[in-house]
Amino acid sequence: MDIHIDKDVCIGAGQCALAAPGVFTQDDDGFSTLLPGREDGDGDPMVREAARACPVAAIAVSQTAS
Repeated sequence: MDIHIDKDVCIGAGQCALAAPGVFTQDDDGFSTLLPGREDGDGDPMVREAARACPVAAIAVSQTAS
């Protein structure tokens, strides 16, 4: 899985970190970032829900090509 956070769009609402705390966190400025080592989502079923929960659609999730 490929997860992209558009840092220019993110407003720091934190919905991603609430939905998938094992993958997302917030940086020192309050903006969304991926936890180290979890850049691929590691199969977390809540990653897509986290993307849907983002109020400004700053998160894109796609399948990694095999």
